[in-house]
Amino acid sequence: GGVLVYGIPEFRLPKAIVQREIDGLKRIGVELKTNHVIGQTFTVDELFTELGFEAVFIGTGAGLPTFPKIPGINLIGVYSANEYLTRSNLMKAYQFPISSDTPTIRGKNVAVIGGGNTAMDAVRTSLRLGAENAYLIYRRTKKEMPARVEEVEHAEEEGVQITMLAAPTAILADERSRVRAIRCIRMELGEPDASGRRSPVPVKGSEFDTDVDTVVFAIGQGANPLIRSTTPDLPVNKWGNILADDSTGATQKAGVFAGGDIVTGGATVISAMGAGRKAARAIDTYLRNPSADGYSPTDV
Repeated sequence: GGVLVYGIPEFRLPKAIVQREIDGLKRIGVELKTNHVIGQTFTVDELFTELGFEAVFIGTGAGLPTFPKIPGINLIGVYSANEYLTRSNLMKAYQFPISSDTPTIRGKNVAVIGGGNTAMDAVRTSLRLGAENAYLIYRRTKKEMPARVEEVEHAEEEGVQITMLAAPTAILADERSRVRAIRCIRMELGEPDASGRRSPVPVKGSEFDTDVDTVVFAIGQGANPLIRSTTPDLPVNKWGNILADDSTGATQKAGVFAGGDIVTGGATVISAMGAGRKAARAIDTYLRNPSADGYSPTDV
């Protein structure tokens, strides 16, 4: 049989490299189905029982935004980095309303919370959208930042103002329920945590406010629970990531393979591509011999 790719709502694709890749897939027989949410439009089981597929690969990523449990998180002007970057780049909010239907708040004073590459993308994007002050707030020091050194240097060169050893405790509202400021507390580094990094500890009485009109959280992403909640016999770990064999992508559910961030947690595009290639070979082997599940519990 052929290969069918189901995905979430259709969007405007860049007209260069990505479009060429998609055209190439179509030429070799891949059929793309947009506006299909697996776990809602169809469950994984229904792909087998109602649509007749013999193998399923899950590569949904780990794109569920993480927000802290602090007051003001639902105010107008608060974004996850996912939404902020998707609106700004993929959906071309910078062209609104001339040639794009997607708006975004063009903040004059923007605070981005986090220290990874996604945080750097978000804070530099805010400058391109016209921010006069772009603040990056990180609870550890520059030494512990997970972002690439070059990303941090480039952000500073562009004028990003980095506040180290601080964490938000509240987002403050104006009379229209819009963001008017962010309240943070100073931190100091304590003992190393399980990952070997020194844990940040709040400094009592050190809270301070910064006037902002936009706050973007880039503090990590998790696995969307939709597939696991509709596929109860698909084992996951404590973070909701699918358990799959490192060398084949095979899961403990017959015919189901998985790879990328939905298995490893947040990682790189290159590693996800590699997982897809391994799984493709394993799926080919499986389809030739479906009685062999191919699963072994390595690296899960």
